[in-house]
Formats: sequence, C-alpha cells, structure tokens
Amino acid sequence: MDDKLMLMIPGPTPVPEQVLSAMAKHPIGHRSGDFGKIVAEVTQNLKWLHQTQNDVLILAASGTGAMEAGIINFLSPGDRVLVGTNGKFGERWAEVTDAYGLQTERLSVDWGKPLDPEAFRQRLESDTDKQIKAVIVTHSETSTGVINDLKTISSYVKAHGALMMADTVTSLGATSVPVDEWSLDVVASGSQKGYMIPPGLGFVAVSAKAWEAYKTAKLPRYYLDLGKYRKSSAKDTTPFTPAINLFYAMQAALRMMKAEGLENIFARHERLRQAARAAVKALNMPLYAADECGSPAITAVMPNGVDAEQIRSVMRKRFDIALAGGQDHLKGKIFRIGHLGFVSDRDLLTAIAALEATLQELGYDSFTPGAGIAAAAKVISNS
Repeated sequence: MDDKLMLMIPGPTPVPEQVLSAMAKHPIGHRSGDFGKIVAEVTQNLKWLHQTQNDVLILAASGTGAMEAGIINFLSPGDRVLVGTNGKFGERWAEVTDAYGLQTERLSVDWGKPLDPEAFRQRLESDTDKQIKAVIVTHSETSTGVINDLKTISSYVKAHGALMMADTVTSLGATSVPVDEWSLDVVASGSQKGYMIPPGLGFVAVSAKAWEAYKTAKLPRYYLDLGKYRKSSAKDTTPFTPAINLFYAMQAALRMMKAEGLENIFARHERLRQAARAAVKALNMPLYAADECGSPAITAVMPNGVDAEQIRSVMRKRFDIALAGGQDHLKGKIFRIGHLGFVSDRDLLTAIAALEATLQELGYDSFTPGAGIAAAAKVISNS
C-alpha cells in the first residue's frame, strides 16, 4: 500500500499534516513586511522552546551546519578546545575543530556509555592557565541513544570560564534544555528532529558571553558569520535568502508545540522512552545504553540471536516502518527506534507490535508473544 511509511528513526521525523499544509503555501518575498512578521514570531517562539533570553539565530543549514557555525564564530586558530566523544557526533565535532586548526583535546569513553562529568571537572581544574577556550558536548548522542549530563558538565565549564558549546540536535524539543539556567553559551540544533518539520533549518542560540568572544575571534567565516544573522534578526529579516517555506512550517510547528506546552512535550517523550525500553526488555533483547543514560529521543537495541539489519529489512518491507541502523563499527549490530518529535503513544505501540511480528517471522522465540506490547502499554497507562 502506498503512502503508509512510518518513520521511527531519529531524523527526519514525522511531520504533522498542518505543518505540511503550511509548507505547501506559495512563497512570498523574503524582504516583505509579511515575511518579517513570520520571522519575528518564529524567533520569539524559538526563545520560548530554548528557555532563553539569548539570541536564537536561524540558518538555511542542517544541524551539522548549525554546529559548525557555533564553533567557528567564537574561536581563533590555535585555540585549545575540549571535546567530549562517546559516539558518531561527538567525534564529528572533534573533526570540525581539527579542520579549522584548533588544538583539539578529546575526552572519550566507549560508545554506548555516557561522558563522565568528573573527567571534565578534573581536566578543567587542572587548566590553571585557562588555555581551554571552549568545551563541546553532544547532549543526546544520536548514534547510540545515550544522553549526557550536560547540566553538570556545563557547571564545571562555567566555573572554569571557557565557553560551553552544546549539540542539542536530538534533545531540543524532546527534553528540557534550559539554556539560560544551565549557562549554555552556544546551542545548536536542526529542524528535522524534535521540531517536527523537514530538514533544512539550523538553529544556534548564542549567549552574551559568546558574543564577547565573537569580537576577537579570528576563524574565517562568511555565510556562517553569526554576526550577520544577529544584525538581521534584530530587524526581523535574514542576511541571505532563507528557506521561506520551511519558515511557514516552523511557524505552524511552534504553534503546535506551544499549544501542547513544554512540560507536556517533555513528559510525552519521557513516557515514550520508558515504554520503548520496557518493551525491548520484555522481548529479551539487550538495550545498548543503560537506563540511567537512555535518551528520550532514541532507543538503541543490540539484538541477540537475530540480525539487526534483517529486523530493519522486514520492518520496512512487511510493515512500512523505518528503523535506524547502527553507524560505523555498530553497523549491523544495533538498530535504533526513534521516538521524538511528532510521535504519539499509538505510534510506539504500533512499532512494538510490528517488531514482535518481525521477530517471530525471523525465528526469534526468546520472548512470549505479546510481552513487548504489554510492557509498553503498562508504562503508557500508568503515566
């Protein structure tokens, strides 16, 4: 049957019908007063979502573009940066800092494990000469389904005085990221995750402390020069041609999010996290990340006795449900269930039911039929 694809991956995520309808409108002039009103509304609502009074800037870029912009606008060649790496995306930001000639120091742990805040504290306290200019951390590591303790790490960074830069691509909109309360200086995210719209927009929140660093930063930049975006944003416009129809989408999505309310959004994602993990345990399949560090956006599973790629293949061909695979050395070893953005209790129950049927088709019999659904339903009904 056509047009029944169900996305249960960590991005792109499902898009609500009213957002699709908004995006289908004819574009208007991006220098018009009408578009300026949309920019103003979207910017204000982005500040609400970020729980910040800081600037939140909008780029025609992916989350990677937003993160690169967040790195290069506030540093100079040769600056020392501390990058936490415990998955694909932490490693990516270290590759970005290497590419720009920064002195990159990695604080690494095995994939599937959370970053150790104590390691950050010790390293920062040992930096008595204040040579470390920025600390870069991925909040929700998309590749492994691990959420890192950004709040605690940021408190150590604040005590040190370095800039706190955070990749919140799969955490913003899925869990609380109170930018001002946590003293986050640079916060990057992308539209195709918790924001519930297609790929194409990147967002960067910037603190007053980061803007001070911007004044003396020497890394090359032009299209990604956030100073240009700041000046334009103050006039409810953009420095370059924006993705007009994605602004329509963002306007509609943020209105939906405000109607649901922050606490309800976060509670829904936490409920889905708990339900997904309970279901996987009931199916006697190992979770890749421990309960205490499982992301509210993605649940990674390392199946025993059945191939992860076979599971994904049957789910896609038989049920038209897309699950994500493993990356790099985890390819073929794990599959990932995305449950962020426009995902409901019904969606998760549907995915778990299809997963049970898939496992039975593949000859995996280490569970009682219905156990996964029962476990997920119990979490949902008790929440």
